Amino acid sequence: MKFKKICVVGLGYIGLPTATIIASRKHHVVGLDVNPKAVESINNGQSHIVEPELDEMLHAAVSDGYLTAVSAAKPADAFLIAVPTPFKNDHEPDISYIEAAVKAIAPVLQPGNLVVLESTSPVGTTQKISEWLADERPDMTFPHIYGSNSDIRISHCPERVLPGKILRELVSNDRVIGGLTPQCSELSKELYEIFVEGNFVCTDARTAEMCKLAENSFRDVNIAFANELSLICDKLGIEVWELIELANLHPRVNILQPGPGVGGHCIAVDPWFIIHSAPEEARLIKQARLVNDGKPDWVVDKVDSAAELLRSRDAMTTVRVACLGLAFKPNIDDLRESPAVDICEVLSRNNAMEVLAVEPHIEKLPESLGQAAKLTSAKQAIAQADIVLLLVDHSAFKDIPLESLSGKQIIDVRGFWSGKTPV
Repeated sequence: MKFKKICVVGLGYIGLPTATIIASRKHHVVGLDVNPKAVESINNGQSHIVEPELDEMLHAAVSDGYLTAVSAAKPADAFLIAVPTPFKNDHEPDISYIEAAVKAIAPVLQPGNLVVLESTSPVGTTQKISEWLADERPDMTFPHIYGSNSDIRISHCPERVLPGKILRELVSNDRVIGGLTPQCSELSKELYEIFVEGNFVCTDARTAEMCKLAENSFRDVNIAFANELSLICDKLGIEVWELIELANLHPRVNILQPGPGVGGHCIAVDPWFIIHSAPEEARLIKQARLVNDGKPDWVVDKVDSAAELLRSRDAMTTVRVACLGLAFKPNIDDLRESPAVDICEVLSRNNAMEVLAVEPHIEKLPESLGQAAKLTSAKQAIAQADIVLLLVDHSAFKDIPLESLSGKQIIDVRGFWSGKTPV
């Protein structure tokens, strides 16, 4: 067996499912994470993230002795880096987590090891890994200088999975592998063949890095079209959900559904990596980002208008707003870059509003909301609310009786109750 032990660095939304999948194939996996609570939870066979089917598979992998979580790097044959890559300041890419991960594994590297970056990254990051490692380990050779004759192989293989379907898509989706040399790509392919049933396409590292950024920017641009269309339809008094349904009858048209903005660690972030690298050329990509980033402000304005109507009509001093959904997409607990959270934060700062937050997949509100909002059930929030704001179309909300919405001001930014809401 070429890969007797595999180390996954970063046990978050991508790293933990990946480590668990590999361990389920009877390969020994060491998961490295800086969060001691996550390490403890995983070693107890319990997941600290919400992902369908993960708990059962994780418990089996730990119980069978194939998966162990640690806080300090240990020797392995291959290292998969799956740490966050947010942005800082004015949407500047922050690759400090990757650099920290590289420096953490550098002391335990051995000749013949493979290092694969899974984190979505600006173009050129994979080569930086080679450069950082060369600085840390001058006793070994690396591909950015020694090419195919280097001691260590380094590649980029970006994840391309959908939260809520990660375990399935880790196995079934095709993978793009970009090595710093063809030999790096080939060894990486052998690693992923342990658990991936999809096809493999090998290229160079820079192309693989750009491929992931292009995929998410494509989606962001298409979402921006839908969101901009919703703004136009609102101004012209047209039902956008009906319009999209009609337009999509065309055999070559497939307009996406608008929403409160775009969230998550990928689509809301990755386009900025391209913009940062080529600001003069990425004009359409930047404009799409601005459209999607501006959609939460439009939602807040809609709530403010509804609240003002209630105050003038019913002489209310405080308006209660039920915000249904905080996650960045349906049926998950992930609040990263969520426009729904941003909207709730803005509304909660309004002294004339009381925000009742509903998110069935979390047990407490994020610190950013502090004491300004109350986490409650959908039933309780709707019963108390004057305005019901549907932000995320969680499946759990399908059980909400339509009659419970009667007499409420309804703002549905996902078309969840389109044509069904009682007047």
